[in-house]
Amino acid sequence: MTKWFHSGRRRDLCALLYDHGELRAQSAKSRLESHYDERIDPGSFYGTLSALVEAGYLDRRTEGIADVYALTDAGEAALLDHYAWLGERIEGGGGRENVVDGSEGGDEPEREAERDRSDLKD
Repeated sequence: MTKWFHSGRRRDLCALLYDHGELRAQSAKSRLESHYDERIDPGSFYGTLSALVEAGYLDRRTEGIADVYALTDAGEAALLDHYAWLGERIEGGGGRENVVDGSEGGDEPEREAERDRSDLKD
């Protein structure tokens, strides 16, 4: 996964744009705030948009006085790659009922220790 996608807000913003096609910046910000149930600092939000545009994952165009954003092909591909990776983790890649190291049901303490390893970060 590319570095730009390490941020949950970047992923969530791309998911909104994938769903809606394009959104004005303020509309996207409001939708994320509703989803997170908290206010997002405007400077931080617009910094996220700018970073995604600069990286080539979003297009920005002006409509009247508002900026409108949409995913680029590269942004859509990265989002779909992440979705596939996440789906493998959730649907078929290691739920508690799946076989772990050859034993039925897995070993929960071993799994928890693996989750707590220092190399596993947000």
